[in-house]
Amino acid sequence: MIEEIVPDLFRVKIPLPDTPLKYLNSYVIRAEPRSLIVDTGLNHDVCFEAMQAGLAEIGLDMSKADLFITHMHADHFGLVTRMATDSTQVFFNRLDAEIIENWQGFEPMIQYAVKSGLPEGALRKALDRHPARKFGTDWRPPLQILSDGHQVNAGRYRFTCVHTPGHTQGHMCLYEPAHKILIAGDHLLIDITPNIQCWSEDDDPLNSYMASLDKVRAMDIARVLPGHRRLFDDCHRRVDELKTHHEHRLEEVMEILVAQPGLSAFETASFMTWDIAAENWDAFPPAQKWFATGEAISHLRYLENKNRIFRKTEDPVITYAVK
Repeated sequence: MIEEIVPDLFRVKIPLPDTPLKYLNSYVIRAEPRSLIVDTGLNHDVCFEAMQAGLAEIGLDMSKADLFITHMHADHFGLVTRMATDSTQVFFNRLDAEIIENWQGFEPMIQYAVKSGLPEGALRKALDRHPARKFGTDWRPPLQILSDGHQVNAGRYRFTCVHTPGHTQGHMCLYEPAHKILIAGDHLLIDITPNIQCWSEDDDPLNSYMASLDKVRAMDIARVLPGHRRLFDDCHRRVDELKTHHEHRLEEVMEILVAQPGLSAFETASFMTWDIAAENWDAFPPAQKWFATGEAISHLRYLENKNRIFRKTEDPVITYAVK
C-alpha cells in the first residue's frame, strides 16, 4: 500500500512474512536528481515484490535513488543488495557498520545467553527459525558513513541525522526541521515498545536508550514516521510513556530480586510481566524467551551500573541480588 504523507514523501508498507511485526514502513522521498529510500524489508521475495510495486507506482527509477538504513536489523537492511545499483549510495552509521564488518555469527551471543541462564538447545532452535537468519543478507556494499548532525538532502527536504542508540548501538533517525518530521526507525513505535536487548558485557543499551529518548523529546517534532505500525503526532507523550514503561520495568526487576535473590536473567525474565498470549512462562515460544531474556539483561545491566544490584555469582551462570 502506498500513502503520500506530505508532498513527494511516501510510505510503502512492506510485508514481513512470519513475523509479529507484520510489515515495515519504508519511506520514499521522490526527488531530483536523486530520490531517497529509508529502510527496505527482509531479503524475501514477498518484500522485494512489494518494494518493486511501490516504487513503480511512485514512478521511481532505482538507478536514480539512494538508500538510508536506520539500523542493522534484517527487516530494515535485508533488501539492500537486491535493490542497490552501481550508482546507489548506501547511507549508514559507523557503530552498526563495525558490527556487520566484524560479524562472527551468532555464537558469541549464544554463549552469553547460556551464561545468562537460557537453555542452549532451545535457543539454537529459536535462532534457526529466526527471520534474520533466514532472510538476512551477506551485506558488504560500500557504505557512506554518516554521523550525528550530518545532513542528507532529497529534493525539498533537508534531513539531519540524529544518533539514537538503544535499539542498536548505532541507530540513526532522520529529522526534517522545516516540516518537523522525524523518520524514527525503531527508536519510537506507537503501540509496541521497541525491543532493548543486551547480549554482551560491554553495553548498557537501556541507559543509552533513555538518554536517546530525552534527546528526541527536546526536539520540535510534529509528526513521527516509525519503522512499524501507524504514524503518530504526539511525540512528547509517547516518549514519556516509553520512559515510564522502563522505569516500571526496573522497579519490577528490583521487586523480583528482593523476593528471590540470586536469579539469572533467564529466571528474572520468567517472573516479569509480558504482553504475550501464553498461559505461563513454560508456554512461551523459544524465540519469545530469547527476546524476554535479552530485555531482562538490559534492565539488570542498567541497575547494576547504577549500583542498585550486584552479581551474586559469575560462573557457570551470572545471577543477581539487590544491594
